[in-house]
Amino acid sequence: MIVYTMLLKQFIKQNSYRLYSNQSNIIYSSQKAADLLQKPSDTLQVYDDYLTDNEYNNFLKEIDGYMKRKRYEYSHWDDAIHGYRESEKSEWNTENQQVLSRIRQFAFDDPKQTLVHVHVLDIAKDGYIKPHIDAIRYCGTTITGLSFLSSSIMRLVHKDDKTLIANILLKPKSLYILKNIARFHFTHEILKDQESYFNNLHIPRNRRLSIICRNMPLDPTAG
Repeated sequence: MIVYTMLLKQFIKQNSYRLYSNQSNIIYSSQKAADLLQKPSDTLQVYDDYLTDNEYNNFLKEIDGYMKRKRYEYSHWDDAIHGYRESEKSEWNTENQQVLSRIRQFAFDDPKQTLVHVHVLDIAKDGYIKPHIDAIRYCGTTITGLSFLSSSIMRLVHKDDKTLIANILLKPKSLYILKNIARFHFTHEILKDQESYFNNLHIPRNRRLSIICRNMPLDPTAG
């Protein structure tokens, strides 16, 4: 793992990223990486300002207070997250439930197959998410996330060809969608502050909140 991390950092340092698309919030290591994640076009999507200011503030009012009452943890059951607190939430106020319903209709092939419990994840300023692919027994083909408080960089790396990389700028109020190939064939991670660069520009990482919707697993008994 240490050798892989060193090689990946060396590759990233030596290779410039380009847009390879008309989305200014995603840069790719190569045209091949862009093709994999853009064909079909709904494989990887990022929408800046998906939330209005009012919607953004409504979500923060509902989740920020009770998340702050939890303690940050620095170990995780599958070693995927460092410096986090989390919750699963199934009941929301009327305004926020309407937004979540809108996301389910917009992002998922079958909105009725989405999980009732929504994952709320709070990452500390010194926290980060390590490269991982979500276990198939917990999640199906699609993952969506709303971002709050701090901008951050999500990195996707192909599980077999480590030169196929996408760096994604996630701003507050944005929505990202990972589907099919992006979900199953690429690891995803949230970078540490000292690694948080987009197009050679440092993107300061502070405390980050996200609200994550998933659909039902294809095989709940899978390992």
